[in-house]
Amino acid sequence: MIQRSDIPLLLTGSMAALAGVGLARLAYTPLIPVLIQQGWFDATAAVYLGAANLLGYLLGALSAHWLSERFRPRAVLAVCFTIIGLSFICSAAPASFAWFFIWRLLSGITGAILMVVGPSLALTRAPIERRAVVGPLVFCGVGLGALLSATLLPLLMEFNLMWSWLALGSLALMTGIACDYGLARLPPAAAPTTTSPAGAPPVLGTTIVLVMLAYAMDATGFIPHTVFWVDYLAREQALGAQAAALQWAIFGAGAIVGPLFAGVLVHRLGWHRGLTIGYLLKSLAIALPFFAVGLASNSISSFMVGALVPGLVALTSGRLAELGGPAQHKRLWGYATAVFAVMQAVSGYAMSGLYALLGTYQPLFALGGGLLAVGMLCVMLSGRFQPARKLSN
Repeated sequence: MIQRSDIPLLLTGSMAALAGVGLARLAYTPLIPVLIQQGWFDATAAVYLGAANLLGYLLGALSAHWLSERFRPRAVLAVCFTIIGLSFICSAAPASFAWFFIWRLLSGITGAILMVVGPSLALTRAPIERRAVVGPLVFCGVGLGALLSATLLPLLMEFNLMWSWLALGSLALMTGIACDYGLARLPPAAAPTTTSPAGAPPVLGTTIVLVMLAYAMDATGFIPHTVFWVDYLAREQALGAQAAALQWAIFGAGAIVGPLFAGVLVHRLGWHRGLTIGYLLKSLAIALPFFAVGLASNSISSFMVGALVPGLVALTSGRLAELGGPAQHKRLWGYATAVFAVMQAVSGYAMSGLYALLGTYQPLFALGGGLLAVGMLCVMLSGRFQPARKLSN
């Protein structure tokens, strides 16, 4: 149950996740078919603009820890929220591909910084006994951003695409204000529970490396749903923009539930087994559209992948905190996010190229499901290398 003392922690982490991924990344997905239909860009250009955000996410993940160590985290986060807001506002009118590419790139850079710094601040400032609750819940912001974009954007797009961009920019700035409110009220940092010096580089043992490799597979495998899903439903399945937007709303609803589901898994199975189950379910959900087409299968896939996008993030973050200790979490989480970002960018451009070559999205779902299955095997194998004295599940 959420306590009053958790609210600043949750505002800090969840608002950073909401703007960093829920808006800066996922809100672009339902806009792709509309950008194409209204003639702003052709299909290939619109997809590559989505991949520009992935490239920016890589750059942001690589610089997040360095920036947060050299500047006040509150100032770093404020700048990031502002840039994300401007990235939407400055896209509110048709312009060149280069103009949109720059703003999608900047939104990716700042989104990654928010995702590294915000949740890590929330986790490290949480009392030890509250970390298992706060850790998963901060990632509910990802789902809230997806759900807001799915419900709000279809209404605004009936008037003018410009209003969709402006609304997203306003939302990003408002989440920044809410995050700053939480930041100003964070409790002091909890005492370290590890014997390693706080500034020392963490030991990247085999277990941690395998967990990060699994996270890399997650980054490569979830691209079809988080970049192409709405366009696939609207144009390739010929469902139209409204039906596709409804599926994106189901995705967003799942993404809100996902961190809560992750918390239940951790409570019942522990971090390691919970993470293994998460990869299994996400692999099946991503591959489902390759084998079945229809309202029921689309809805199941939307909801389950939506739930497990933030769910696996929460489980991976918590697992790394368990393995490396809270004092090293931001550094380890920065490494994991950087690995994720590299593979996300590579996969985004590779799958965009595959789509341009094949002219269909459907084979990408089978590929994505297979990559998540490889991630599950990495997680399963990681448990064999963990020292027995640290096993808690």
